[in-house]
Amino acid sequence: MTRLFHVSDPHFGMEDRRALAWFAEAVARERPSGIALTGDLTMRARASEYAAARAWIAALAAPTAIDVGNHDLPYFNLIERFTAPYRRFLGLEGAAERPVTLPGVALVSMPTTARAQWRLNWSKGHVAPRNLARALATIDALPSGTRAIVTCHHPLVEAGTRGKALTRGGAHALDELARRNVLAVLSGHVHDPFDLLHETANGPIRMIGAGTLSLRLRSTPPSYNVLTIDDDGLALDVRMLPEPT
Repeated sequence: MTRLFHVSDPHFGMEDRRALAWFAEAVARERPSGIALTGDLTMRARASEYAAARAWIAALAAPTAIDVGNHDLPYFNLIERFTAPYRRFLGLEGAAERPVTLPGVALVSMPTTARAQWRLNWSKGHVAPRNLARALATIDALPSGTRAIVTCHHPLVEAGTRGKALTRGGAHALDELARRNVLAVLSGHVHDPFDLLHETANGPIRMIGAGTLSLRLRSTPPSYNVLTIDDDGLALDVRMLPEPT
């Protein structure tokens, strides 16, 4: 049996410090095999926000796989956004320290952010063909018997949450991932947890969303997911921050 903690959208700059401490305490107490952090570590991609995110991740007692979110691209420096959009994000690599290794399961990242799009709202999801191709190639190269869990920031199709992803290319990506018997697709962005089975032309595929550890709440309290993986499949436990006593 393997346990993976799935967390998203801490939004340093508008983080909920009590929620961050609650999550860190659970990691230290339960020692999961790894953590999947599906983006929006910062609020405005400021250097100070990245420094705070880096310190928090480095203090967690588990290896952490990190995806980039739309808030993690430069907001105020358009030159950097178009020439080196991931420069500040890549500075987190040292905080994660080592890759997440799960018995019989591989975490495969598939970016859904874009520095610009042919629509006014650049915050929405986009699965670029090259990113899908790279993820599929990684899955196809896995050793026989290894199942894939795909991680990304945006839900690939709408999940019935208050927040919307409007991910372009997401439905096609799910078709291809279902063909490869992916165990689940983990995402964030909408700030509310969800768990659904999405039907595709190639069969069903499971989509799991994590809430937020920030003050930017929508319909639910701060939360994170615990994924338990064994021979029977994947079980999900959504943990929500208790009210203060």
